[in-house]
Amino acid sequence: MRALRERLELVYGIPGAGPHGHPIAELILTVLSQSTNDRNRDVAYTRLRDRLPRWVDVRDAPVDEIEEAIRPGGISKVKSARIKDILLAITESSGHSLSLDWLVEQTVPDAQEYLCSLPGVGRKTAACVLLFALGMRDIPVDTHVSRVGTRLGLFRPGAGFTEMHDEMLALTPAGAELELHLNLLRHGRRTCHARRPECDDCALVRMCPSAHSF
Repeated sequence: MRALRERLELVYGIPGAGPHGHPIAELILTVLSQSTNDRNRDVAYTRLRDRLPRWVDVRDAPVDEIEEAIRPGGISKVKSARIKDILLAITESSGHSLSLDWLVEQTVPDAQEYLCSLPGVGRKTAACVLLFALGMRDIPVDTHVSRVGTRLGLFRPGAGFTEMHDEMLALTPAGAELELHLNLLRHGRRTCHARRPECDDCALVRMCPSAHSF
């Protein structure tokens, strides 16, 4: 892991951004990111916030209005209902307060458990909220990270996402969660593609047991 981290730093640098402190925003943004690209996600998020500036406005809006606002993000019918259900569930569980700021005072397992109890929220979404918004020790495993990690031998073949999240968190040095997630993601997007990885141009080729096998 130390060698992997150092090699990725040489190629992609060290991300400098810290937690942004807006857990509900990160939660909704992650829901909008499902099954779409970053551009469409961002357009959908901006339209939603322009039309319904406060999260209580989103919570109380008709699902049809939310769906119309986020339509550029794809599968808007499913996502709009999920967003409303999530915001209602947060309100109900937090004593009628629409806030997740209190999560930073919880242990990581307790915060994970709470977030995963919300409608449609899994470990990756929970990890995005904890890491990107609150700076807590968690690391998201998306399709890129899971693919690169499996090829590097960090995960056993066929491991489920819950197992991969647990394994990635155990392997990652404290304080390196954001850096490793973003650099593995970048590597998956730029070099270690799903169908035709560019092994000849890969900075990790000497430490990868799967090199040149695709």
